[in-house]
Amino acid sequence: MRLLYLVFGNNLQNHFQAHFCILSFLRQKNSGLAGITVVTDAPDFYQHLAQDITVHTLSANTLQEWQGKHKFFWRAKIKALEYAVRQHPEAQLLYLDTDTFLHGSLAQVSQELAAGIAFMHEAEGALATLRSKTERRMWQQVKDRSFGGVTMHEQRLMWNAGVVGIPASKNLEAIELALRICDDLCEQQVTPRLIEQFALSVALAETYSLQAARTYIGHYWSTKDDWNASISAFFLESHLKKRTVASELVALNTFDYQKLPIKKKVRNTQRRLENLVHKLFPPKQVDFIE
Repeated sequence: MRLLYLVFGNNLQNHFQAHFCILSFLRQKNSGLAGITVVTDAPDFYQHLAQDITVHTLSANTLQEWQGKHKFFWRAKIKALEYAVRQHPEAQLLYLDTDTFLHGSLAQVSQELAAGIAFMHEAEGALATLRSKTERRMWQQVKDRSFGGVTMHEQRLMWNAGVVGIPASKNLEAIELALRICDDLCEQQVTPRLIEQFALSVALAETYSLQAARTYIGHYWSTKDDWNASISAFFLESHLKKRTVASELVALNTFDYQKLPIKKKVRNTQRRLENLVHKLFPPKQVDFIE
């Protein structure tokens, strides 16, 4: 099995998250982990892990090309999957968003992939029944229509794409189908925010048996502030103690993955009230060095 990360930009938190996730997998590197590819426009941030990963430097031109003629940014995720499969066509592939970590058995994940089972993080429900404004609009735009040669009926599930596991068999077939669906959705000007996620959901379900990865992999997309604070503290301690990767893996054995929530729903009303309070009561007596 090979891991794939796509990390871009200068937000250090994203790169801290990627390092943390990579370490969580390296703890079980003898359980079928053949290699780790990091596709990034910030290769200097990955020197610490140089002995354990392969870095593919992503140029601005390549990123633009991966976005396609419709300039849909997240099409780059599917293109990164295609790149990884073409580099290692016989390997099982596990793509991970940076805000993830391994807490279950990597050997079991590998066995499932070898059996032809694909993974995404979790099913969010049939697109026809999802209730956000974006999802309702998207369903009305795709209902009973064909994209990439696949009809979008009421049972089509939307899966969270924070994890994408692709078996070695039919891997390029699945990815090319996801690209066709993605490009057709863009061509027909479907609401773009979740297009690559839905394209992967449909393509993998068409090609394989698709299961949830959350049994093995945590995804803290809705609680990043909590996790970022703990992860930053972990790497600050590593820096001060000049830890090697090996010593970081030892330190990670004492990290309590259960002390932080991986999902938290905050009402929009609360967000609006918090923003209003910040506007009504701005900080006072803010001084800077002259």
